[in-house]
Amino acid sequence: MMSTRYIGIVKRDYDVKSTDFLIIGGGIAGLFTALKASAYGQVTVLIKKTLKDSNTGLAQGGIAAAVHEEDSPFLHLEDTLEAGAGLCNIDAVDILVREGPDCVRELIRLGASFDMKDGSVSLTREGAHSRARILHSADTTGETIRAALVKKCEDNPSIQLREKQFLVDCLGDKNGKECYGALVYDSVCKNHYVYIAKAVIVATGGIGQIFQYSTNPPVATGDGMAAAFRMGCSLSDLEFIQFHPTVLYSRDTQRFLISEAVRGEGGKLVDHQGKRFMHLYHPLQELAPRDVVTRAIIKEMNAGNHQYVFLDASGIEQVEKRFPNIYQTCLKTGIDIKKDKIPVSPAAHFSMGGIETNTYGETSVKGLYACGEVACTGVHGANRLASNSLLEGIVFGNRIVERAEEILYRRQVSLKEIIDEFSESSVLASHNKVLDAKKAQYILKDIMWEKAGIIRTETDLKKAQGEVETLCNDISKQGNILDYYETVNMLTVAGVIIQAALWRQESRGGHYRQDYPQRDDIRWTKHMSFVNC
Repeated sequence: MMSTRYIGIVKRDYDVKSTDFLIIGGGIAGLFTALKASAYGQVTVLIKKTLKDSNTGLAQGGIAAAVHEEDSPFLHLEDTLEAGAGLCNIDAVDILVREGPDCVRELIRLGASFDMKDGSVSLTREGAHSRARILHSADTTGETIRAALVKKCEDNPSIQLREKQFLVDCLGDKNGKECYGALVYDSVCKNHYVYIAKAVIVATGGIGQIFQYSTNPPVATGDGMAAAFRMGCSLSDLEFIQFHPTVLYSRDTQRFLISEAVRGEGGKLVDHQGKRFMHLYHPLQELAPRDVVTRAIIKEMNAGNHQYVFLDASGIEQVEKRFPNIYQTCLKTGIDIKKDKIPVSPAAHFSMGGIETNTYGETSVKGLYACGEVACTGVHGANRLASNSLLEGIVFGNRIVERAEEILYRRQVSLKEIIDEFSESSVLASHNKVLDAKKAQYILKDIMWEKAGIIRTETDLKKAQGEVETLCNDISKQGNILDYYETVNMLTVAGVIIQAALWRQESRGGHYRQDYPQRDDIRWTKHMSFVNC
């Protein structure tokens, strides 16, 4: 793992911008938090590329909440704990399921529209849920929510949205106890800026691009996790990576998700002979937890020496209307899901771990907060329950703003104070190094997929660790500076994932060790956190 406080350099002639709340990330967590924070002060939202580049816009299935009279927060809690395989923070889950319904109702007031049936919100069921509690907008729920939040933010004079802004470093005191702002690179002007804020809220999303095959967009490279780690925050539970079981098979590295809701509505997994197989692995069959379904598919693929299995959605009534986005996307590849089986295989999808926070989004560094996928409250445990991710972003983003009055009491520092605290000796050196940063990314993705992916062993993980260390030592800062920054972030987070996976000598949730295939509740019912040192 890379050990440094900063990867950028702060100079005295950098332009300085001030705001009350600096939010890094333009997905559901960042935008919802921005809207809530705007009632208390000025908000600046920095987006790595564009507002359309986030996991939120790609979310298909929906958002889980106990809004039906036959459901309850307690049942939602039970399902979340069961999926989390004994590692959920029960207090965080309780907050999620109790405060979730009101947050979803607020989304509706903000303009997010969900499918209706007979005058009520239409609910579907997904894997490991005991009730139908997924609110959806066809199969483009995330995009519907994203568009509504963007419009509200654009119309709000207290919110400034700035695209193509790359988080380089979180800036703070020498001891890593307090965060004052952030160093940001504007990829349009090709300049660095310093933002000073009373609160820096990291909402940069996931890390799927660390792996060769992922449902995540290109921006999901772990920048927020890495920057917070360098600042002094703990990263926790990063051995738990969720690989979505049903992703449209293709030769692309970013692959199209086939929503869990397809199985929730009756889609069946079959092998190349057309035979169902999930009954061999779990009593819930296609609605088993994602880690179970993923490993079952891998086993079936390996048994037949195939690169995919099939998802048969032809039995779903009016499937083209229930899943229009999936229908049209598959049709472009020559697959008519009304009659053809969909070739699917797993891909990296979600990180259960991240920046360690309490239930108010507070990290161990004063003034630095995190929410959404980048954060780890422990709400997901070892395996996230389907459709809890969108809910997590709004519930815990909302709770950060509950501390707004306390946040606004913080004084803002000057650029001089930041530079006085800044030590250039802590900047990552890059002398006499020859490996192109972009090439290093491709090598890393292959390493992580093959040796630290769905099925892990000590031998493979140690090989991966050595290979990642070599990449860290060889990457050059020459060329595109953003490629360099991004690659350092990916290597940093990959190093933590590998070390955590090595230490956890058991199989649980999204972490599967072939050499330790059993869950061990005697020794391993605990979390592992890593701090930069």
